[in-house]
Amino acid sequence: MVKNFLFSARPATALLLPLSLLAAPALAQTAVKEDSVILQPDKVKDDAPVVETAAEANLPSWSKRNAEALLVSIEGIDAEGLFAKDYNPDALAAAIMSEDQARLDQVATDTFLLLATHLRDGRTPNAARKQWFMVDSDADSEPLLSLLAGALGAGTVSETLATLDPVHPDFAALKASLAKAKTPAEANAIRVNMERWRWMPRNLGERYVVSNVPEYLTRVVHGGTIIATHKAVVGKNATPTPQLNPMATGIIVNPTWTLPRSIINEGIGATIARNPASARAQGYTWTGSGKTLSVVQQPGANNALGVMKMEMLNEHAIYLHDTPSKGAFNAAARAFSHGCIRTERALHFSGLMAVMFAGKSPEEFGEAIASGKTTRFGFDQPFPVYVAYWTVVPDGKGGVKKLADIYGRDAPVVASFAKPGRPTATIVAPTPPAVVPTVTTARVTTPETSGIY
Repeated sequence: MVKNFLFSARPATALLLPLSLLAAPALAQTAVKEDSVILQPDKVKDDAPVVETAAEANLPSWSKRNAEALLVSIEGIDAEGLFAKDYNPDALAAAIMSEDQARLDQVATDTFLLLATHLRDGRTPNAARKQWFMVDSDADSEPLLSLLAGALGAGTVSETLATLDPVHPDFAALKASLAKAKTPAEANAIRVNMERWRWMPRNLGERYVVSNVPEYLTRVVHGGTIIATHKAVVGKNATPTPQLNPMATGIIVNPTWTLPRSIINEGIGATIARNPASARAQGYTWTGSGKTLSVVQQPGANNALGVMKMEMLNEHAIYLHDTPSKGAFNAAARAFSHGCIRTERALHFSGLMAVMFAGKSPEEFGEAIASGKTTRFGFDQPFPVYVAYWTVVPDGKGGVKKLADIYGRDAPVVASFAKPGRPTATIVAPTPPAVVPTVTTARVTTPETSGIY
């Protein structure tokens, strides 16, 4: 399946909600603090390869014609944002000329699997993918050995490799612009973003929400069509928004906010101790004191999460939510948050979620908002939220435009271009690996060592 078209999809007619809900006042509060991102360490190791023996793989031998088709694909691979040198075309050409079938089978198989890995999963090692935590299941849906066996049998090596290339128009726009790049820096910026498309699932889903952090925009996509676009406020440099794709399971209106310890320590803890009446006036309730102090802000005009919060469980504590600081959406660069994604026109966004994806009527949604009570609308079918990071995107005029790399995440990818790419995802081993026993000596069971834990 192909990735759904993201940036240039034709917007559908906006969901009609009661006008009173869309005319939410822009409150003056500006010093809003919401949940802080829980920064997770970058992935520094690449995934271990899948290893199969030659007997398990049961691949047909490489014909000279198939091997030459592979060589032609390598010679033109620069147009795909990759580098021909990574796949040692000279070694493949020598194997083709050698008349040594065993040598050709080994060299061509290893070369195909490495190139297919980079086309399907990206060339960039995990260590250069800063704060990238998206889960990509393409290895399960497109196993490389099955693709290779089919390609050799049908004589379609070049065509099979082409099927691994992202085929959505955004990627095509990047590829076309790469061919027209005027400087090495411009070409590398495009390559970086072609890579990021390969790091994502090929099938984004029938419905999904995508926030492109450098663009400060969130889009709702259904059936390949953008049905809503909202300005976004993303994490500032001290608390950058990571890249992830959790599943959204519901929308919560009039949410409460449980303050993280870091924000309690920044000031509200002291306010509670010195002026509890002021804290109560801001909607805070609490239990305990000192290190055991637990603080919750109740729904209301001052709530840091505003009128809605997207339910999307993840270890980074990242989610989409409203904010009473509406003025931040007027800025061109909107990296102000503690990591979460503040969403403009939150009533429209949450109403869209409730009506289209939770099966509620506009009246039911309006009543829930008006009640002031915390209400959860569970989605009929959970769907992914992609928190992405593209710094080159289609410009709507047939070309592309460069966005500010607000977290400096392009440079590590560019630096990786001068180094070996990630290793192949699949290896064909000539012989089975040795079996290593897990227990070498008998274990004596005593009352002190018995039991299962």
